[in-house]
Amino acid sequence: MKHAYVFPGQGAQAVGMGKDLYDNVPEAKALFEQANEILGFRITDIMFAGTDEELKQTRVTQPAVFLHSVIMAKALGVKPDAVAGHSLGEFSALVVSGALSFEDGLKLVSKRAMAMQAACEQQPGTMAAVLGLKDSQVEEICASIDGVVVAANYNCPGQLVISGAVEAVEAACVKAKEAGARRALRLPVGGAFHSPLMEPAKQELEKAIEEAPFQTPTCPIYQNVAAKPYTDPAAIKANLIAQLTAPVRWTYIVEQMLGDGVTEFTELGPGAVLQGLIRKVDAQATVESKSTL
Repeated sequence: MKHAYVFPGQGAQAVGMGKDLYDNVPEAKALFEQANEILGFRITDIMFAGTDEELKQTRVTQPAVFLHSVIMAKALGVKPDAVAGHSLGEFSALVVSGALSFEDGLKLVSKRAMAMQAACEQQPGTMAAVLGLKDSQVEEICASIDGVVVAANYNCPGQLVISGAVEAVEAACVKAKEAGARRALRLPVGGAFHSPLMEPAKQELEKAIEEAPFQTPTCPIYQNVAAKPYTDPAAIKANLIAQLTAPVRWTYIVEQMLGDGVTEFTELGPGAVLQGLIRKVDAQATVESKSTL
């Protein structure tokens, strides 16, 4: 029996996240306070009692989701047989598996958030969810559009998020509906994540990832870019750098994990998005979400 721990990405955040850990677990409180020092502002104030708008800022959201996930894992003392994270969640997975220290992981997440925010301001873009078509149909539609639009998040069968320039994404949504998509709707995001428009952020983050000390993880990490398990630090770094402009292959990560003998999944951090996606890949999967102790 293999137990995998999985970690959510941006969009899972909610005001109040992590407060029970801070209030009830001294070790967790110490990590949150360490995070406040590393970041140079009291992220805990925004996480526990801020507004939705404050929490939605990329520079806040990404470290907040990372902190909730990682500190929850440490409070539970988890010993996973495998880990994976959706986009940003891959950094949480790396820390929980021992490939990155808490401090180095948080610093990289903060740099990633700032770099992505800057890229969004430099090249405005958007994302849209397409429901009810095969992955190959959506890929063909994207390829037929003038302008930048690509498959960005393979979330589960029949749900694929596309990303790119605003006009190209809107044109792809029209074609998707014509092709029989149940829905094709713009998402309330500030940029074209996991698309070529993130190239400036990728270049900025590459140096920081190259310089960060990575260790061999205690268990395989199934990475977004190839949906395969990795333990070699050099390969993990390369995949992490590629991740910003490459799609998140979540459907295929879950399928690969199941094929490799994972029998139980626990989602750690805010929300229960991944629990729902895993069940859509395999309705019989044993999966739970833990956002509080």
